[in-house]
Parts: sequence; structure tokens; C-alpha cells
Amino acid sequence: MDQKKITESWEKRRAELCALADSIYDWAEVGLEEVKSSALLEDYLEKQGFTVEKGVGTLPTAFRATWKQGEGGPRLGFLCEYDALEGMGHGCGHHLQGPSVIGAALAVRDQYEGTGVPFSLVIYGTPAEETIGGKTAMMENGCFQNMDIALMMHAAPNTCVDIKSMANKSYTVEFHGVRAHAAMSPEQGRSAFDAAILSFNAMEFLREHVKDDTRMHYTVRDAGGPANVVPDRTLAQYELRSYDTGYLRSLEPRFLDILKGACLMTGTTHTITETHEFYAKIPCLTLNDLVMEQARAFGAPQLSEPRQKTGSTDFGIILYHMPGTCIRVAFVPEGTPAHSEAYLKAGKTEAAHEAIGYGSRILAGACGAILDDPARLTAMWEEFRKRKASH
Repeated sequence: MDQKKITESWEKRRAELCALADSIYDWAEVGLEEVKSSALLEDYLEKQGFTVEKGVGTLPTAFRATWKQGEGGPRLGFLCEYDALEGMGHGCGHHLQGPSVIGAALAVRDQYEGTGVPFSLVIYGTPAEETIGGKTAMMENGCFQNMDIALMMHAAPNTCVDIKSMANKSYTVEFHGVRAHAAMSPEQGRSAFDAAILSFNAMEFLREHVKDDTRMHYTVRDAGGPANVVPDRTLAQYELRSYDTGYLRSLEPRFLDILKGACLMTGTTHTITETHEFYAKIPCLTLNDLVMEQARAFGAPQLSEPRQKTGSTDFGIILYHMPGTCIRVAFVPEGTPAHSEAYLKAGKTEAAHEAIGYGSRILAGACGAILDDPARLTAMWEEFRKRKASH
């Protein structure tokens, strides 16, 4: 694929793609409320000749946009997020993703349209990454089956790719007890709060008996009342994490036993709601290498080695079903933490706009390499299947 033509494609759309990002930044819509942000991207894609389906995967602010040439050929998939952080705004750079992957898809189309090379471009808008993990719900409702590869862009302190991410299971637990006066008749009470505290202590003991890199978190969302009342209700939240999805699932029965034991000791009951499940990524190093090769070729800033381990993301469930990767493009100084004021302040800077362009060119270059040599995609799938079999 011609790097000069990729850059020309970006340059001719730079102003309008950056304007899309700036508008999404200003609206700062949180998960499942990204009404204007998703509509803006949908409208732009329709004007570019894509077929757009709105509200896919049961999520009103999700969409699927497709364009194809011929029959068969690689189905090049792009995903983008556009949700902001509640109470903060776009402190994670999600507003840059849609314009960047759209720019990549259009650069590929610009170069290969009319050549007779069969291929498809598929762009998914995926809401609520920061909250419910919208990709999980979308996958469970039939999305992403029309892609052979999954590509994303994310703003970052360094330009790099990731190797592993953590599977994550999250639970909200409501403990139910009996309310009583804590001084006059404590014997008549059954403390829901005591049950929560006992469960937290039990998880601390469990830490000694799990594999390395397992993480367990907990917090009280609602203690249930003042200190002079035995609380009859306490709301707690828990998260379990591991770099191995299968191992994480094996921990769940032990966690559920902890809840049962805490209630048995306190004479209480509980109800549990699983709020989301994120899968661990299955990395495709062949694709990672191709993407970083493009990052070097286009002179992306602050290049660094792959991140060996990261936190949790709903992108993991996609990479549990197909080869994929996310190119992280530097737009803030090295060492700057995500979800920070520094990320927020950088959201509409020239560096942020440049990151959109680098992401577009890098992903377009990778797609071009696949279209020029489809055997690359075959090799990626072979690697993916081998890794999944041993995961």
C-alpha cells in the first residue's frame, strides 16, 4: 500500500475528522447516553457511502457501518468507543477513536476502490466501555460476526501495542439483615454490614491461595445507615481479575462460598447481580508486529515496547474470538496516567489531532499490507487458533 496516498487521504479529511472529535469531546456523553456522539459518526459514515445500522446489539447508541467491494476477500473490522467518564469528561481519549478508525477505513477505500480487489470494511460503534462494557452485550447479541480481524485506536502516553489484558468479573451484592437499635436491643438485629465486612476479610485470606497476577477488589457502596442502628441492608461491590479467563471462572465458586459463609455467620441473606464480564485478550503477535511496523514507517511519536500486561477492557471478548489489536498513539507526555486531568486538558490539542492522523495511517497501512498479501491474514488466524487452544 502506498504510504504517500494514505497520508494524502488523511490530509484531505483532517479538518472534518478533527472537528468530529472536538464535538464528541465537548458533549462528553457517558455510557449508553452517547446519543449525539453516535449520531454524529453515523451521519458522517452515511455521507461517505457506508450502509449504517443503528442500535445494533440491543444498545441504542451502538452502530454498524459497512462498505464492500466484490465478493469474499478480507473483512476488515474497526471498533470505536465514544463514552466519557462520569463527572469528568473525556479523560481517556475516547473521542479520538471514531474519527481515527473512520479515517483509516476511508484511506483503505481510497486506494483499493476500483482495483477489483475484493474486501469489506466494517466499523462498529461500541458504547459504554467505561461502565457496562458494551462490546460484551453486543457480542452476546450477534455483533462482530462479519469481521475477520478487529482493529482499534486509543490515545496514550506512548505509541505501542498490548500483549495481555485482565479478565474481569464484577458483582454487586446486597446483604439483607434485621434492623434494630444498636444500644437498646442489638440482640434483635442481624447486621447486613457485618456480613459485608466478613466477606471482605475472607477475600483477604483467599489472596494467599490464588495464582500470581490474580486481583480481587471490594468496596461498600451503601453501608445501610448510622452507627446507632443495626443495618438491615448493605450494598457492596466486588471485582475478580486474572490474565487467564478460564482460571478466573474457576475462582467464582470460591467467591460465592465466601458470600454464603458470611451470611451464615451473621444470620443474614444476600442477593447477587453480576454486572459484567470482561475476557482476557488472546494476543496476535503477528498482527502486533505489523501494526508497529506501520507506526515506525509513519514516524509516530514516543514509540515504545509492547505493554506486557494491562488492566481490563471489553475489547478482550472480541480478541477471544478473532485476531485483533489496538494501536495506542501518544498524545500526552510519557508517564501521564489515563483518567487524569492531564488527559482531559490534552483532548483538543494539536497533539490530540495528530494522534487521530497517526492512528488512521497506521491502521490503514496494516490493512493495506493484508490486502496486498492475504496470506498474512491466514497466518494471523493460525496463530490465534493455536493461542486460543492453549489459553
